[in-house]
Amino acid sequence: MDHRLSADDRKKQLVKIGLMMLRDKPIHELSIDAIAAEAGISRGLLFHYFPSKRDYYVAVISAAGRRLLRVTKPADSLPPEAQLREMVTQFVAFIARRRTAYISFVRGAAGGDDYAVEVYDKTRAGLTARVLTYLGNPELADEPTSPDYLRVHAWLSYTEDLAIEWSALPDKHRPYPLDHLVTHALDALDLLRKL
Repeated sequence: MDHRLSADDRKKQLVKIGLMMLRDKPIHELSIDAIAAEAGISRGLLFHYFPSKRDYYVAVISAAGRRLLRVTKPADSLPPEAQLREMVTQFVAFIARRRTAYISFVRGAAGGDDYAVEVYDKTRAGLTARVLTYLGNPELADEPTSPDYLRVHAWLSYTEDLAIEWSALPDKHRPYPLDHLVTHALDALDLLRKL
């Protein structure tokens, strides 16, 4: 590894390594020693860039939240209905691909770590705003007390849990394919909006 990286590049490298390791382990099980070794630096030098283990974990969780928002963003050229389907498809696929890391992200927030909660809430608000935009109600993205905002927010939790449970099953035991799960989730959203 190149030891002459700028401070910013080194921090990015360390976060990227954390994201890579997060695929197989929950955030609280990431080894600072293993991360430093992968980067080719000492543990002490890692703490030069991140003052504490928690600061490092916060940087990794924040990057995971940004990644989720980035990979679930459909092409602007698609019509709104297709954008919504593509977003949900990518959301479910992301959870299926990075199930361990995703559960760590959700449980970190559920566990009450203030920053994990903040990152999770910000990510969920971003997804909620997108769905409302695709449904033709972008103005509701800034109204978290509106019934439509609350419904979409709750529906994302339903879709998330469905994806977590579905992705835990071996392929041959999944009751339906990804496309069917997405259609089901969108039908559930449609029904919720009529209540």
